[in-house]
Amino acid sequence: MEFKDLQVFQMVAETGNITRAAKELNYVQSNVTSRIQKLETELNTPLFNRHNRGMILTPEGKKLLHYSEKILLLMSETKKVVQSSGTPCGKLEIGSVETVIKLPVILSAYNKKYENVDLSLESGVTEKLQEKVLNYQLDGAFVTEAGQHPSLVHHNVFQEELVLISDRTLTSLEQLKNKPFLVFSEGCGYRAKLNEWLKDERITPMKMMEFGTFETILGSVIAGLGITFVPKLSVAHLEESGLIHCHSIPDKYSKINTIFIRRKDTYLTPTVKAFIETIELCKDEIVYPLSIIKY
Repeated sequence: MEFKDLQVFQMVAETGNITRAAKELNYVQSNVTSRIQKLETELNTPLFNRHNRGMILTPEGKKLLHYSEKILLLMSETKKVVQSSGTPCGKLEIGSVETVIKLPVILSAYNKKYENVDLSLESGVTEKLQEKVLNYQLDGAFVTEAGQHPSLVHHNVFQEELVLISDRTLTSLEQLKNKPFLVFSEGCGYRAKLNEWLKDERITPMKMMEFGTFETILGSVIAGLGITFVPKLSVAHLEESGLIHCHSIPDKYSKINTIFIRRKDTYLTPTVKAFIETIELCKDEIVYPLSIIKY
């Protein structure tokens, strides 16, 4: 059994398809097929159930996937430790919720100082990003503070004030109760806070409408479709322009912390360590939202 065999096996398990796995690995399909067959022969057991739509792990395949993930992670960690030169380099995969106002400052400062790092950013809701960090798919992520997972380390970034926002025609909280609430998908920290407030106030929303991007939500609020619950600083420019109206609610529901999370058991590479140091340097800087969106 070779490490390459396990990498191929893991990719087929993730994609559920030989063709997609080959494309992701930049292999020919026959190579992927032969490596899977080789593994099954060595282990004397089928690892996948084949069907017209793809491949599904057998119970034995699920067991192997559990251990192959650990083996490949350990190999990756070993390489990082042995090859580490103390200089940040290589890939750095970061996740973030969409409304981290200081994120551009942090990313810009890091990229200017460490040009040899291949930095990439993935957006999502807190729950999904935390899951990806736990599954070693991201090196770290900016999320909203929730229950602390024992396998994660968190670094405080800043505290935000959340506000309900509406179009400029709605000026009181009472007027908002019959409007649709425009929200991110389940797993969003802001939505969880909103639900907590709605429950305690015994407000039943007329409708909850899910959106995928912050820009779409803001545009829909300005157009009068509904209301939403977002960090005040991220929409300050829209309020100043008279495009929206902000409605405050009690601190219990409106105060939320943004944190940076990473796995506790992974080797802290110079690349990740330098990123955390950059967060510390930038988190106290005063940032002003840019009027990127024109309405």
